[in-house]
Amino acid sequence: MQKRVTFNNKWLPYLLLAPQIVVTIVFFFWPAGQAIYQSAFIPDPFGLSTQFVGLGNFEFLLSDPYYLSSFGTTAIFSFFVTLISMSFALWLAVMTDRVIKGSGPYRTLLVWPYAVAPAIAGVLWLFMFNPSIGILPWYLAQVGYDWNHTLNGGEAMTLVILAAAWKQISYNFLFFLAGLQSIPRSVIEAAAIDGASFWKRFRTIVFPLLAPTTFFLLVVNVVYAFFETFGVIHTITAGGPQQSTTILVYKVYADGFVGQDLGSSAAQSVILLIIVGLLTVVQFRYIERRVHY
Repeated sequence: MQKRVTFNNKWLPYLLLAPQIVVTIVFFFWPAGQAIYQSAFIPDPFGLSTQFVGLGNFEFLLSDPYYLSSFGTTAIFSFFVTLISMSFALWLAVMTDRVIKGSGPYRTLLVWPYAVAPAIAGVLWLFMFNPSIGILPWYLAQVGYDWNHTLNGGEAMTLVILAAAWKQISYNFLFFLAGLQSIPRSVIEAAAIDGASFWKRFRTIVFPLLAPTTFFLLVVNVVYAFFETFGVIHTITAGGPQQSTTILVYKVYADGFVGQDLGSSAAQSVILLIIVGLLTVVQFRYIERRVHY
């Protein structure tokens, strides 16, 4: 006989859900609603009054070459952060899953970077690649390469991609390792008895069984690259040089808090929300079809 949980007081379920509902409304729905509302207004230079412009902020943004270029910057940044962090984390998880002795300390050391705040991670990579005192630019200078990400946009983009990907590797590693350990050993041992090599077993058995984990991490990493990398970019390049590392979320900050153009910043927030929502829908509608649970 199946037991069911019953509440004697009909208001108790609502009372238990109330804190989470209040947090969601205050910190998610209310700010989103304010952004949508402010996107239809332009404040005066002194912030004392606002003028209703309707879709004027959106029309200005879609004709602004600097804003349009940030779409390409965001696409490149998000693609490589997701690719590097997921592929490297998968490789580490596969290697860790094969370790027999000393696996505990090894896993602990790999998890530590996830505890580092994005801004701190940016500072660490900034010191390592500092053109004046950084150790890695010094080694590069020994082989004849002059590293200076403050002047070279390509080097700046490479640096923020590496820093953001490094920060996310530990998170992906945890899920990939859990997924690998949930695969029945009997299936892999049967393939090994049949003569399948390690890489063939991984390609035909292990990786397909990791499809649900991989799909989940794909969604999480795309959202991470769009939103949670602000601290990394702000501490390393501040969007420069010449806005070569200004992704969409950083341009929202630069126009809203630095440029004090709250109407344009709010419109950018709405566009960014729509883009991430569409990407998530596409991922769940088309990519999930290839996932077998």
